[in-house]
Amino acid sequence: MIIKMKIMFLLCCLFILASCSSDYGGQNPYEGQSETELDANHNHLINQQGNTIQERIKVPQGFERVEVSQDTFAAYLRNLPLKPHGSKVKLFNGNDKNLDVHVAVLDIDVGDRDLQQCADAVIRLRAEYLFGQERYEEIQFNFTNGFTAYYSKWMQGKRIAVNGDKAYWYNHTEYSNEYSSFRKYLDMVFAYAGTLSLSEELKSIPIEEIQIGDVFLKGGSPGHAVIIVDMAENKSTGEKLFMLAQSNMPAQDIHIFENLTDKRLSPWFSVNFQGPLITPEWDFEKDQLVRFNE
Repeated sequence: MIIKMKIMFLLCCLFILASCSSDYGGQNPYEGQSETELDANHNHLINQQGNTIQERIKVPQGFERVEVSQDTFAAYLRNLPLKPHGSKVKLFNGNDKNLDVHVAVLDIDVGDRDLQQCADAVIRLRAEYLFGQERYEEIQFNFTNGFTAYYSKWMQGKRIAVNGDKAYWYNHTEYSNEYSSFRKYLDMVFAYAGTLSLSEELKSIPIEEIQIGDVFLKGGSPGHAVIIVDMAENKSTGEKLFMLAQSNMPAQDIHIFENLTDKRLSPWFSVNFQGPLITPEWDFEKDQLVRFNE
């Protein structure tokens, strides 16, 4: 049923639902490097035995992680579980991603359908945090057509039908706040949300106020989104660093990627970047930093 609804909606909104950049198809930025150089690039600042972002990825000399309060979105992101060091980024169909520029893979399922793409990964992490905090009323995301999918209504047993470019609620089942039902809710959101709808929900933030949980986002077709999962600061100089995670098209494991422009800091990025923020699969401007409403 969901697949049929998705197809109908895509036919009406195709020009805006192709929201992420495509999987990198250009020249490999590491082409021509020796195996020793490649290994050094992928293991700089990496504690291979670490099981979370905070444990796995060390800060550069002179920096320390910014302080965060317990139970905040920032603390949740910093402590996300990781797959073992050396894990490949897998696509939803089980194949390996064809560009290897990641340093770690989050231990979060991608599903078996081509749904959890770039904006969806941001939605997933925010929703998972709120679900874990039992802040169910705050879990709500807009479809590209403007319809708001409230998890609180989904919990009550209502479901969403889509007819052309219209969506509506209908009664379907009993109340449930089980995780399995929540996961189905997310798939429904992934099918009809994207970078364009997410860009209209989040508020713009000056780069000087950057914090963990903020998102670099370009809404549209194509568009892309990456989320800040950790930050560090040099107390002497005031310089701040941030770390980014993403999914992409096709749907793939959420992963932390390298800084290809500064291997000394990788996978950290300096907030003092000049020009665009260059990431392996998309470039962002400083004014494309946005934040979820608290």
